[in-house]
Amino acid sequence: MDTSADYKLPTATKDLAQAQADLSACGACIVEDVLDTALLQEVRDTLYHIADGDRKRGWSENYQYGKDDHINQRIWNLPSRDAVFCQLAEHPLALHFVKELLGWPALLSSMSANITGAGGASMVLHADQGYMPPPWSRPLGVNVAWCVDDFHAGNGATCVVPGSHHWNGEGQGRDMRDQLVPIEAKAGSIIVMEGRLLHTNGINTNGIRRAGIFAWYTLPIYMPQENWFLSLNPLVRQYGSETLQTLFGFRPQVMGRINGKERI
Repeated sequence: MDTSADYKLPTATKDLAQAQADLSACGACIVEDVLDTALLQEVRDTLYHIADGDRKRGWSENYQYGKDDHINQRIWNLPSRDAVFCQLAEHPLALHFVKELLGWPALLSSMSANITGAGGASMVLHADQGYMPPPWSRPLGVNVAWCVDDFHAGNGATCVVPGSHHWNGEGQGRDMRDQLVPIEAKAGSIIVMEGRLLHTNGINTNGIRRAGIFAWYTLPIYMPQENWFLSLNPLVRQYGSETLQTLFGFRPQVMGRINGKERI
């Protein structure tokens, strides 16, 4: 089995061909300056407003795999919280990588934010498609992470084991934290990780909150992590584009029909 030392962590790029090559070799890529200043500010202001409100109301909960003692904060079901997150979910660049890795149609399995606080804890080292049955001969999902703030080692940036997607799940459950490398990227960038890549969040040591939004897309044969049929804001169903309806599973093709129909 190769180790992460055999693979170089990619640097940020605006060249999609380079990003695709990085994703193939390393299991992750960074595309910088995806969000313009105004949209980035809207996303950041909206997310932190929601986060502070959830804290105030006692709605914050530990993530199942985090056990963060309420230091790190996870916010689920972002498309229902504000329309700006729907804009990210169907962003053309995000869907470019979804279509390259998975094809189309695909499902948005979940869309959540992770905000690290001072101290905190790392999640378990995992691959996002770890709950899907092996063998893994290909990526079954892709995670598009939106950097709401700068990501760096000091504020708990996502850490990966570069090249671990080539192992097809063989590294699951092994202690490989000594091979973890933080992915550093500017606010407004996206980090794309294919579903087989081993990763976790880092530990925030500088005490300044760091937010990232994680949109996890899968092949349409898998049940989504978020039960959109129960949890999605009806306004999104009413006003969302055809692309969004497909991502949320409301435009099934072959599987998931209602009385034989493709439209719900």
